[in-house]
Amino acid sequence: MSVMRRATWARMDEGERAALCARGLDDIFDPALRASIGELIEDVRERGDAAVCDALARFDGIEVAPDGLRVTDDELDGATVSGEVDAAIDDAIAHLRAFNEQQLSRIGDWSFEIEPGLTVGEKIGPISSAGLFTPSGKASYPSVAYQLAVPAVVAGVPELALVVPPVPGGGGEVDPAVLVVCRKLGLRDVFRVNGPAGVAALGFGTATIPRVRKVVGPGSPAVTLAQVEMQRHGTATMMLLGPTESIVVADGTADPEQLAADLLIEAEHGTDTSVVLVTTSATVADATDTALAEQLADLPDVRATAARAALGPNGGCILVGSLDEALEVVNRYAPEHLQLAVADDELERVADGVVNAGEVLLGQHTPFSAANFVIGCPASLPTSGFAHVSSGITAATFLKRTAVARADADALARMTPSVVALADHEGFPAHAAALRRRPLR
Repeated sequence: MSVMRRATWARMDEGERAALCARGLDDIFDPALRASIGELIEDVRERGDAAVCDALARFDGIEVAPDGLRVTDDELDGATVSGEVDAAIDDAIAHLRAFNEQQLSRIGDWSFEIEPGLTVGEKIGPISSAGLFTPSGKASYPSVAYQLAVPAVVAGVPELALVVPPVPGGGGEVDPAVLVVCRKLGLRDVFRVNGPAGVAALGFGTATIPRVRKVVGPGSPAVTLAQVEMQRHGTATMMLLGPTESIVVADGTADPEQLAADLLIEAEHGTDTSVVLVTTSATVADATDTALAEQLADLPDVRATAARAALGPNGGCILVGSLDEALEVVNRYAPEHLQLAVADDELERVADGVVNAGEVLLGQHTPFSAANFVIGCPASLPTSGFAHVSSGITAATFLKRTAVARADADALARMTPSVVALADHEGFPAHAAALRRRPLR
């Protein structure tokens, strides 16, 4: 039985193409979910910590008093993981720090003289505060914690808070691997909070949880919708981070065994995941499908079920007539994760043709899992087509630009006729008067 749903791009009508590219949004913006999240947000705004604790009890089955929401210093300082995981976290943080420091070095203040006597430019600086949401429940996610925190730390955000749901089925304990990441990066404002309530608490501020100006972090449709809804209350967020998705573009040179393994990386995340193989070769597609069936047998049932949904009804295999047609699919879909498994002599050309993608991984030695955990490129990336207009979380996410200008008297006199003409045209007499009342040079 085929694992991948299969279609040919040239034979798909507009409705079928649109359906392939519309993943995730219906679940995120489900009217019932939106109403529920809206009520939760209002409850947190009105009752603060009490509402946060009630949400934790209601949705996570964990009773925590308001004075227990903050993770204690003893918990942070005492958290441990295996030596292998500890070393892996150090490896990942080093790569992420290097990537973001390099990015930061290429972003800086600038100015130039646009005409004699008139200088314009920008000053760059960190935002004042940020909240980081790290999911919990399906698995342990220290990688999300450092993918969010390292860029914020490198950017120099002075106030950082991290919220993370407690370990399911426990007494309020937080994943020790996440706490290890926080300790290594100097984050001390860490809170055990249900996801949507935590997003609201960060946006409004409570007696225990500080208010921040921006909230970022991937999560379930409920967490994502909470971030979208908090924009109405003046909290900046990213659009959108979840559910996860990927595309692999392959030609006839690709290794089907590796293709299958790489497709399963993102496919195992959840039943709301979308994974697509776009290939010029029906032979490669057939061999990959066979390899997928074999490799699925090695996964736990919950991961195999997720992968079958991601590669079946949510995604599948799209056959194309050329790599140029493959690029048409990619740029319309705008995937969160993209891997190019094509011949070396085509790799650069195809990569240059990618316009819309959260990340582009070149070749079969650059799998998604390496990028998710260690490579150092951002792994919290726009989903649901938002790679058309936004980017992954890096140091730049936590920076803001302020325009700066200075004119001397001669430059202002030169601009005065243009300013006055436009002010008079638009009906703003004070705009014009401010220049008319100055002495002409």
